[in-house]
Amino acid sequence: MHSFRHTHTSLQIEAGVGLKEIQQRLGHTDIQTTMNIYAHMTDNMEEKASHQFSKLIEDLQL
Repeated sequence: MHSFRHTHTSLQIEAGVGLKEIQQRLGHTDIQTTMNIYAHMTDNMEEKASHQFSKLIEDLQL
């Protein structure tokens, strides 16, 4: 069951759901708990961040 909870939460983070909303859904009283356990970057999020930065640099050069 814990594995499903972790996967569900990781997918929410990747989909852009805010950590405060996730904290409330999980029932954590402290957002730091949510961040420490679930806020790791997925490969897709890392690629997306890199792409967004590249686009920003391209837009600045125009």
